[in-house]
Amino acid sequence: MRGRLRIYLGAAPGVGKTYAMLGEGRRARERGRDVVVGLVETHGRPRTAALLEGLEVVPRRRVVHRGATFTELDVAAVIARRPGVALIDELAHTNVPGSKNVKRWQDIDKLLDAGIDVVSTVNIQHLESVNDVVQEITGVPQRETVPDEVVRRADQIELVDMSPEALRRRMAHGNVYAPEKVSAAMANYFRVGNLTALRELALLWVAGKVDEQLDRYRADHGIEGTWETRERVVVALTGGPEGDTLVRRAARIAARTKGADLLSVHVTSSDGLAGADPANLARQRTLVEDMGGSYHQVVGDDVPRALLDFARGVNATQLVLGASRRGRFAQILSRGVGVETTSLSGSIDVHLVPHEEAKKGRRRPERARAALTRTRRLAGWAVALAGMPALTAALSPFRGVLSLPSEILLFLCLVVGVALVGGMWPAIVTAVGGSLLLNWFFTSPTGRITIAAPENLFALVVFVLVAAAVSTIVDLAARRTRQAARAGADAEVLSALAGHVLRGEAALSSLLGRLRETFGLDAVTLLERAGDRQDPGAWRIVATSGAAPCTAPAMADTDVAVGEDLVLAARGRLLDASDRRVLEAFAAEAAVALRQERLQEAAERAEPLAAADKMRTALLAAVSHDLRTPLAAAKAAVESLRNDEVAWTPQDRDELLATADESLTRLHRLVENLLDMSRLQAGVLGLSLQPVALEEVVPRAVDDLGALRDRIEGDLAADLPDIVADPALLERVLVNLMANAVRHSPPEHKVLITGSRHDDKVEIRVIDRGPGIPRADRERVFLAFQRLGDRDNDTGVGLGLALSRGLTEAMGGALTPEETPGGGLTMMVSMPVHDAVEPS
Repeated sequence: MRGRLRIYLGAAPGVGKTYAMLGEGRRARERGRDVVVGLVETHGRPRTAALLEGLEVVPRRRVVHRGATFTELDVAAVIARRPGVALIDELAHTNVPGSKNVKRWQDIDKLLDAGIDVVSTVNIQHLESVNDVVQEITGVPQRETVPDEVVRRADQIELVDMSPEALRRRMAHGNVYAPEKVSAAMANYFRVGNLTALRELALLWVAGKVDEQLDRYRADHGIEGTWETRERVVVALTGGPEGDTLVRRAARIAARTKGADLLSVHVTSSDGLAGADPANLARQRTLVEDMGGSYHQVVGDDVPRALLDFARGVNATQLVLGASRRGRFAQILSRGVGVETTSLSGSIDVHLVPHEEAKKGRRRPERARAALTRTRRLAGWAVALAGMPALTAALSPFRGVLSLPSEILLFLCLVVGVALVGGMWPAIVTAVGGSLLLNWFFTSPTGRITIAAPENLFALVVFVLVAAAVSTIVDLAARRTRQAARAGADAEVLSALAGHVLRGEAALSSLLGRLRETFGLDAVTLLERAGDRQDPGAWRIVATSGAAPCTAPAMADTDVAVGEDLVLAARGRLLDASDRRVLEAFAAEAAVALRQERLQEAAERAEPLAAADKMRTALLAAVSHDLRTPLAAAKAAVESLRNDEVAWTPQDRDELLATADESLTRLHRLVENLLDMSRLQAGVLGLSLQPVALEEVVPRAVDDLGALRDRIEGDLAADLPDIVADPALLERVLVNLMANAVRHSPPEHKVLITGSRHDDKVEIRVIDRGPGIPRADRERVFLAFQRLGDRDNDTGVGLGLALSRGLTEAMGGALTPEETPGGGLTMMVSMPVHDAVEPS
């Protein structure tokens, strides 16, 4: 039997999901369950660690990767122990390379298969579906994610929530992070706006999970009635012009109840031969989506039942329909969709909304084109006019041999043949003419139109009725065949249109070109009203395909209005009424393509502004922290020295002065980096290029590292040639690279700096043994004001590498990252050799 999974979903880091998981474990143990701790991360929080006391902890599995030792969940040990409940933290965790499973949720799946109940934790930002949204809100990418389906499969999900103010108070009291990290965290990730957005995301996601559980419960128990746990308003669209009114009325009904959902549905017939106006439906779909609703289409021949089945399926509470457009006499014969839906609705409230179209009655369908071609109709008349005398002449010699029913059957065969060739009217004429010929030549008394025996009259009447029925059926079959062929052709064209959109070829010019080719037109033009609607010439061309575009709708052979200000104008030939439906679908898609193009243009215009705003925000957030930290340290040291109430020893005074000096040096370096970065971006950085000996620059750069100099090891090749560089700028580049390498290297490994000549270049390598950077992210480390992979927000403004590359390129060199063999990152500075540089 598979174990049960319970997940504590945190709205944000620090809300207490691990604390809640441990509390549940202790309560389960008190109830007699066998509980073990598979893996719990306390993050140094004393209250969380206190809950671990008394619980059995399964030792972790040790994994060695790139010379470092890591600990992971020991799945085999937990299965061998076979507890009733296992507590396993951080569901989205990625295991160290070399583990049997890539993700921890896969480890948990193994435990569940073994029949062990598992209690785990995960934060909302780690769910795959909201990962990009969280990054957009907080500016912090989440690299560890878990598929939503894994969490949705859990037997129980409990939201661990806390108001933003309460969480920030917890952080200020030191209950979440170490004191030195609190200020940076609260100024960046844990801002009130970020926490509020994360909280709303978590609530909405859990609400969706609750909806799924409710739908599953209702399905399992055969409950068809509506449970009004949440307001859902469904509006039925027919594709008529009244749909806009219905959508707006339904949106107002939904807006009266906070949190109500708006859904629209269109019922189409199963034969596909009758449908709504595609242009109206496309416009109404856009209107619904603009109002925050969703559009759905279902198939059903019984419209009221199809509407109610959909409404009950989505647990809708209200259904909005338009008042009937049928005339009074038609309403007497049939109750109509609105009345029928209301009578079957049960607990669903039905709103019948009056509209302008209700007063006009149903539109009469356009007169259908003849089912058969003109050639077939002429052939039918020819067969009828020639066949009747020919058959009469052929039967005359057998007048005394054949009975009247036999002669009627032969004439009936002629009628069926004429119906198959020429349709209904030639067959009707053949039936009437044949009955007269039968009466004159073959019914006693012959030679006159008289029927002596009643059964002969009955036979002739049946003959005419059968002939009429057969010819009608043949004509109807031919008409349906034509309609089906037409529908198939329309479907093929619309399928090509859909494929055009799915392939991303939604540019207006491409779309209009396909329309022109489909119908063999000379020109297709999308026109937009440019001025006053009373001015007939106030149109401008948005897009066109073909020669000599239309400059106004009046110049077109066929035009389709798309809204109030857009018209699709086609010139070349008049289109049939049946072709107009497909043309309207193209027109609706052209309007959508125009809208997408304009949105894309607006997004492109806004992108530089957004990038600038993001840069400004990052700069302010980073600089505010990096200025505040050394300033606070320097200020505290100076204030301590000025305090007359404390008798400082000479050693204490020296330490305070050293602290102030180090802090002010950090400030000086930060300001210099910012100024140099601004000069680089403005293109006004002053350079003093000259021959430089590497053995002179490297030692000075190592000395500039201060206390970090002991972490550097040099290995420069002998007799290196001079390079062309600015000595001061090159020194700053090397300082930045070495400081960054030391920060990311394990304490037991030194950073190695090497130099060697390759052709006309000298390559300086700064080699560390840190975690390295994935190949796909190596260029991102050179973006200003970000720290790839840093989570503590206390390691500088992220200018070091960006400035280093800019300074290197300004001196004519190059800075590229490489992977260190055996693990780590190598930064290679390539500078030109002095002898290889041509004099200017």
